[in-house]
Amino acid sequence: MFFDMHLHAVWFSNPRQKAITNFATAEELLTRFPELQIDRGVLLPIVNHECLNFIQSNETVLDICAAHPGRFVPFCNLDPRMHGNRPDYDFTPVLEHYKGLGCKGVGEVCATLRWDDARVLNMLGHVERAGLPLLFHLGLESGTYGLVDDFGLPGLELVLQRFPRLNLIGHSMAFWSAISGDVTPQNWMGYPTGPVTEGGRLPELLRRYPNLWADISAGSGYNAISRDPDFGYAFLEEFQDRVVYGTDICWPGQEVLQSQFLLDGLATGRLSQQAFDKIARTNAEALLGV
Repeated sequence: MFFDMHLHAVWFSNPRQKAITNFATAEELLTRFPELQIDRGVLLPIVNHECLNFIQSNETVLDICAAHPGRFVPFCNLDPRMHGNRPDYDFTPVLEHYKGLGCKGVGEVCATLRWDDARVLNMLGHVERAGLPLLFHLGLESGTYGLVDDFGLPGLELVLQRFPRLNLIGHSMAFWSAISGDVTPQNWMGYPTGPVTEGGRLPELLRRYPNLWADISAGSGYNAISRDPDFGYAFLEEFQDRVVYGTDICWPGQEVLQSQFLLDGLATGRLSQQAFDKIARTNAEALLGV
């Protein structure tokens, strides 16, 4: 029933990798699929050193996908500092290479660089020309990871304007806390609770920029849509064309609540069948062409 836009896995036959990360193996992910009613999902490589204590190659993800045909879709990943740390590096041959190997997008981009860094803008321009979507984690310069923005998301708006043909899929606490108009500089990197108020920056950007997408994975995505269920279901209904289901399962026993929230909304009539189908799978399939 569900297509998961946000998954990670380590290579099942490499105990060295498993020794330094608690990421699930492909087999461990697949054991969760029936329970969560997931049919297949996107595997996102980890290439940015800020994110974890190991680096994962694009080739590893391609190998995992090849070992489980029909269950996973590969993304490739890039770091804006690759190959000389220059703002003019030509990423196009790299992107075309991975497109030829079956990669359907770029991400999860976790480099701790500002959106307006010349190296980031250069990479985004090449991804836009390659016609691939990009999934990003939004963060701060210290204490976390991800593309760096300021309160109010001015950097994200800058790149949405500059790259109108680049579909950007957002994720993280800093991204999802902006669903509410009452978010503050003190809690925008956390999990705000209570009723959502109108005037949130995220709905504003989604209404203004058709190239912005929202990934409901992880605790941040679930918290945003469930903290005020009436608002959450209305949000999903309004932006049903650009919201995608995801879990961000990292360790084998991780709790996942997104599936049941969507199913409950459908069962109670708070989420239409049309919106449910789009968010659960058809938006992702159409975006990736799978």
